[in-house]
Amino acid sequence: MKLFNFAISFKTKKKSKKMQNFAAIDFETANQHRSSVCSVGIVIVRKGVIVDRYYSFIRPEPNFYTYFTTQVHGLTDADTNNAPSFPQVWQEITKKIDNLPLLAHNSPFDEGCLRAVFKLHNMPYPNYKFHCTCQASRRIFKDLPNHQLHTVAKQCGYNLTNHHHALADAEACAIIGMQIIEEKNTII
Repeated sequence: MKLFNFAISFKTKKKSKKMQNFAAIDFETANQHRSSVCSVGIVIVRKGVIVDRYYSFIRPEPNFYTYFTTQVHGLTDADTNNAPSFPQVWQEITKKIDNLPLLAHNSPFDEGCLRAVFKLHNMPYPNYKFHCTCQASRRIFKDLPNHQLHTVAKQCGYNLTNHHHALADAEACAIIGMQIIEEKNTII
């Protein structure tokens, strides 16, 4: 399990009091089942500043990888066979997110994964509040050719060089969220 813990500041032109505290989240899955989360990235933003990052492999359930998903993110069972289970990882994450709203790019996917893996493990789902940077980017950046994560990240000045790595994707989502909230003065 890898843990990154350091703070950086992302400067913007004007400050807003709107949602300056949130956690950006991204899951990668091993196969077509939403419960098969195999890695998670979390980026914590407080007062408009990235203050913490967290990344972990997760032993997926069901524990198999499809050719397609491996082609997307490069992960295989060799990466996750000895990884902790979702409940072990989520126990660490829950302390970090501490009732923060969650941001995800294409939030129906990530929220669906979270709900599915909670259900699989018979864990009570705490009804996290999700916000979608993809939907927000469609309202704000209407002239983009598409609203995929790497395209919107580039529009916001972030070079997403490791797309489909859960931590890199969560960081791109956090930057997009901060950019939209701060500079466009909008609510996600």
